[in-house]
Amino acid sequence: MSTNRYSDNDLKEFKSIIDSKLKEAKEDLVLLKGSLSHKDDHGTDDTGRSFNMMEDGSETLMREEMAQLAARQEKFVKNLENALIRISNKTYGVCRVTGKLINKDRLKLVPHATLSIEAKKAQD
Repeated sequence: MSTNRYSDNDLKEFKSIIDSKLKEAKEDLVLLKGSLSHKDDHGTDDTGRSFNMMEDGSETLMREEMAQLAARQEKFVKNLENALIRISNKTYGVCRVTGKLINKDRLKLVPHATLSIEAKKAQD
């Protein structure tokens, strides 16, 4: 048994952190996708053609920003799901560059991290 991995108890702790973050992230994603699929219903027909054209422009910009947020959120969800896979095969928390354990505090803040601080700094 290699000592270059986190214990089953540590992995269990990380799994519960990731599970709760994943639940939250998926809920946020549903909200983001929901706001993208529904046009804002103002209930009243805004007057003036030029007003509607300005509305359309800002709405398009807002929808693009929402789409980017949704894409980022989808990537975050995927990264968390991949972290759960690494937990199940007991490779979670091992830096993919150095092969050393990633600091516990870093993993608690960024539970989907695959690089140690040293490897991350070297990459930048």
